[in-house]
Amino acid sequence: MRIGKQDNAITSICTSDATSITVRGLDLCEEVIGKWDFTSYFWLLVTGEVPTPQQRLFANATLCAIAEHGLVPSVVAARMTLAAGPEAWQGAVAAGLLGCGSVVLGSAEVAGRFYADLVRQAADERLSDAEAATAGIKALRAEKKPVPGFGHPLHSGGDPRALKLIALAQEQGVAGRHIAMLHAIRDALPDAIGRPLPINVNGAIPAVLLDVGFPLAALKGISLLARTASLIGHLQEESERPIGFIMSGAAADRIAFKSAV
Repeated sequence: MRIGKQDNAITSICTSDATSITVRGLDLCEEVIGKWDFTSYFWLLVTGEVPTPQQRLFANATLCAIAEHGLVPSVVAARMTLAAGPEAWQGAVAAGLLGCGSVVLGSAEVAGRFYADLVRQAADERLSDAEAATAGIKALRAEKKPVPGFGHPLHSGGDPRALKLIALAQEQGVAGRHIAMLHAIRDALPDAIGRPLPINVNGAIPAVLLDVGFPLAALKGISLLARTASLIGHLQEESERPIGFIMSGAAADRIAFKSAV
């Protein structure tokens, strides 16, 4: 049984023959290996284009910003999985990535779509950024949804990663429509919800990347790639100094039992 479209059966990413491997039009062994840095290669793989120096800079900056932030849920899941199955690193990495959703780690994608929609709405309806931002916040509130990219349980005074990325974009002269919309949302929040909220790293990352030309559909890939590197670091430490079962025991001690009857 055929499911979905059956036409356009092509790929533009990679092909190979008996003597060579070609990736995005480049000979992998002669033109890439030993000559390209991985971040540039990642950009090429995703977009099909060689990154500009600024695009490479901000891909590097955002990957570094989101890779590591302590014993967050993805790390806990990975380390506890490795403790239970030390032979299955791939399973432990996968366990850490499977929770990449709208609340943790994958929220940059949700935020990016929200900002991009507001930028389009402002252009299509000839609204100011402030008007579009206020309308967007009200629509989210009507559905009892949080405003993506804002708020942080620890960095209540401002997420230092977000502040650094935005400052870097302004210094490099690449701050454009999406960062402007991010700031318009920030400025509209006190009136719209009754209190200010700081921009968090999952708000800054999509705004910065969209302004330098990274594709909207691939935004979650930044978090996945970055966190994979961090998970490997945590799993290496877990294999040498295990804390997975300690975390499991701490969870059992912390959660009280209450009969459902």
